[in-house]
Amino acid sequence: MRQIQMVDTRTQYHHIKAEVDQAVLDVMESSAFINGKPVQEFAGNLSAYLGAKFTIPCANGTDALQIAMMALDLQPGDEVITPSFTYIATTEVIALLKLKPVFVEVDPKTFCIDPAAIEKAITTRTRAIVPVHLYGHAAPMEAIMAIAKKHNLYVIEDNAQAIGCDYTFADGSKKKTGTIGDIGCTSFYPSKNLGAFGDGGAIFTNDEALSVKLRMIANHGQQKRYYHEMVGCNSRLDTIQAAILDIKLKHLDEYIAARRSAADFYNKAFGGHPKITIPYRAAYSHHVFHQYTLILEGVDRDALSQYLATQQIPSMIYYPVPGHKQKMFEQFGSGSQVLPVTDWLTERVISLPIHTELDGEQLAFITQQVLAFINK
Repeated sequence: MRQIQMVDTRTQYHHIKAEVDQAVLDVMESSAFINGKPVQEFAGNLSAYLGAKFTIPCANGTDALQIAMMALDLQPGDEVITPSFTYIATTEVIALLKLKPVFVEVDPKTFCIDPAAIEKAITTRTRAIVPVHLYGHAAPMEAIMAIAKKHNLYVIEDNAQAIGCDYTFADGSKKKTGTIGDIGCTSFYPSKNLGAFGDGGAIFTNDEALSVKLRMIANHGQQKRYYHEMVGCNSRLDTIQAAILDIKLKHLDEYIAARRSAADFYNKAFGGHPKITIPYRAAYSHHVFHQYTLILEGVDRDALSQYLATQQIPSMIYYPVPGHKQKMFEQFGSGSQVLPVTDWLTERVISLPIHTELDGEQLAFITQQVLAFINK
């Protein structure tokens, strides 16, 4: 049996090695390492795939979120509502821009932000909502957009874990996550469903004026070289990474199908177990399983993780400390917040290996070992 990994990027690379190697060599030969033709080609192809009018590549997913907030002219002290149960990048950029993160609860089934909690958290200082499509499951965007419209708020989608996910509206229409709000942001970190061989990110919007502003901010606040109209930053997707991503984009639906197949295997093994809750799939979300995350009840989660490690099976806790309990946010008084659902999840979730290269032998071994520990 091959070594089990949380994400097997090496084996995935070997399946597309000839294409990737040639693409990299082509960039080396052209020597257009910054803003080369592959960057524009990838942006266009990604826009077409997502159904977004404008795609602005950038250096990473954290930059994407920061640039998005800068483009909306949010002012120091403005409040931004976001889930506490998410990766720190979602919330640290809020504080970085001297905005105030307002942490709210998530749905215990989907792990995504709870619209009812959003509604309760809105004040006269609220300017934006940042829903996170966590683990590959879509946040309830139809309800979120209705709240945003009612209160005249911006919506910035953190789509770093759910690129390629279809959202189905009540009328049956569909959109890709990341294209529903005012701005969508994603990361191309290597472990992502669409991952680069280094860092990378992108921003999406269907608003032309906003797209111009986003592009300017990502490029030192300029449209014309050396003429800087606003304060910006330097955030670019390297040409080599764009060339690689353009190849992998052609395989994204195939990658998603492989992840969903692995999730189905796990679900069959764990479904119905009294101590295990398998990932929920809401009717509106085509779960793309960036992570496969279980909720354990009456199980020593940390002991299970340690046991799996002895069997050479990696596992992860996403996330052991929620945002409202992070030291970096003490200045906002968030430590006194009571978010029982979030706290409950942080004590019970565990993520198992899931990626495009898992085979039946590996999946069988993982499930056997998990059940052996829980059932002992």
